[in-house]
Amino acid sequence: MKAVLQRVSRATVTIDRNETRSIGPGLLILLGISHEDTKEDIHWLTGKISGMRIFTDPDGKMNLSVQDIKGEILVVSQFTLFASTKKGNRPSFNKAAPPELAIPLYNDFVSELRKNTGLHTETGEFGAYMEVQLCNDGPVTILIDSKNRE
Repeated sequence: MKAVLQRVSRATVTIDRNETRSIGPGLLILLGISHEDTKEDIHWLTGKISGMRIFTDPDGKMNLSVQDIKGEILVVSQFTLFASTKKGNRPSFNKAAPPELAIPLYNDFVSELRKNTGLHTETGEFGAYMEVQLCNDGPVTILIDSKNRE
């Protein structure tokens, strides 16, 4: 699994140009799922995200987690995180999980993140056309890969 974490002052996802879901200060998580991902990846990644100290403390240091600030979370599925640009100019998405595998893992990820953090968590809609708007705070953007645990 790959996750792009963006510290935001606000974020919104509009689904199929119709339904809108929004959060205030917190995290926008773009989540990519590969065909190799398992529940172990979910467990590790949600634990890492829950404790990630990327919010500023009163001294201006990145020392607080999204839980510490009682922030909100928006999770948006993003299969394009597994794009391969090795050949030509058209990306290949062969490494991205097919929907029958990805949807249950996406739903499990969101459930475990909600359980771990206890925070208000909104989602996009898997496979839908979505427009995402955000105000990146900092800007702070972190890439985490459950297969490359640096």
